Amino acid sequence: MTQKLTVGEVLKPQGIRGELKIKPFTDDAETFRAFSRVFVGETPYKVLSVRTGGGAVYLGLKGVADRNAAELLRGQQVYVLREEAPVPEEGRYYIADLLGCAIVTEEGERLGTLTDVRQAATDIYTADMEGKEVLFPVADGVVTAVDVEQGTITVNKKRFFEVAVL
Repeated sequence: MTQKLTVGEVLKPQGIRGELKIKPFTDDAETFRAFSRVFVGETPYKVLSVRTGGGAVYLGLKGVADRNAAELLRGQQVYVLREEAPVPEEGRYYIADLLGCAIVTEEGERLGTLTDVRQAATDIYTADMEGKEVLFPVADGVVTAVDVEQGTITVNKKRFFEVAVL
């Protein structure tokens, strides 16, 4: 498992005092309030302020004092260390832990490998199935089990092929 978890992306500077507008990759933007430190690129920053609104997170970071300094961070990924991140609730997982998992049927047939997760009202998973990109929603009855320790996502084969975009 990766030690850094991607939690967002810097969209742009916000205002003239160095605040950053972040696109969160978390289920709830309020999760950012739990972070005392974040990494932007490879550089660690102490979090000075957090506010949320309109689906975005606005961060004030120590060492990013003005708009010019904030502009240099545009487009970079925001990470936290796994040990500093909240433990996901039962049945919830970090995307970093799901990527690379084998997609298997309840009968044990391997269908492919998870390569991407697109967050939406119902998350959309992308699987590599023999070199072909296949999208499928994590809708009721499609994913029946997730075991990140074993690296498997189990799906109901019939339901999977009903909803998958081949």
